[in-house]
Amino acid sequence: MPKPSRGRPRPPGKQSADGVVRIIGGQWRGRKLPFYSAEGLRPTGDRIRETVFNWLAPYIEGARCLDLFAGSGALGLEALSRGAASCDFIDSQARSIEQINTHLSTLQCSLGSTHCQRAEHFLNANPATWDIIFLDPPFSQNLLEPTLRQLDDNTNAARFIYIEVDKNTPYIAPTQWREVKQKISGQVRYSLWENPIE
Repeated sequence: MPKPSRGRPRPPGKQSADGVVRIIGGQWRGRKLPFYSAEGLRPTGDRIRETVFNWLAPYIEGARCLDLFAGSGALGLEALSRGAASCDFIDSQARSIEQINTHLSTLQCSLGSTHCQRAEHFLNANPATWDIIFLDPPFSQNLLEPTLRQLDDNTNAARFIYIEVDKNTPYIAPTQWREVKQKISGQVRYSLWENPIE
């Protein structure tokens, strides 16, 4: 039989967060934001984010960012905290988008736009260009390759693309990009690619 709970009962309709994301740099440094679990959700860890944004430090100020498969919103919120001009957050899970909207409201930030739809549909409908795209899809859902193929068709999609993937997962980057940074942390391989747009 399950043991009775010794904690204080939760108020009706209230749910506790499944985890917390901490912003590690910029104007909101140290702010802790809750997130709720969703299929494949795996927020980018503090150490990886610190490394990634050290890579991006010369380019993040005033950048237009796209956080595909946004999940907790950790990457896009970190970018906004560090001076990005804007960020589009894309996720197919309504709960994740609702949570990111809550974070933007809590931080009194009007520079983020949220879109509850699949990444492929968003890219089809928005052939825009960004300065930085963050690609951190759920590892087990085979979403990275088709997204990269879509981006390969739009040669001016972004100047930089950050990719986070299981370290054992191969992928083919768009033809015009070159890899400028790569590291492995535990089971995660993460890299930064540059598109030498004229």
